[in-house]
Amino acid sequence: MSHGAAALVLAVCALGTYLFRGSVILLFGDRTFPPAIERALQNVGPAVLAALTVNLAVSGGGGSGVTIVGAEIAALAVACGVAVWRKNLLWTLAAGMVALWILTAL
Repeated sequence: MSHGAAALVLAVCALGTYLFRGSVILLFGDRTFPPAIERALQNVGPAVLAALTVNLAVSGGGGSGVTIVGAEIAALAVACGVAVWRKNLLWTLAAGMVALWILTAL
């Protein structure tokens, strides 16, 4: 694939993503959802983050097999504990990252 074709594919994908996300905002921006749907939508961000975190922790970032490092397990345990204790995504992320940095530095 040439550089021009790759740039064209990238531009079309970026435009498609932008239009798809923008259309959802434009179509549903002035509407209110039922409380059950709003509660469910609050869980989308943490669920996606959890899926990405577990995927990276299990595959080691390369996707070539299961390689879990002890520091990653400990950091995930710290993050889970903080998530249960604080019920706040930012505190969970901060605690997990700090624990991972400290444990990998040892």
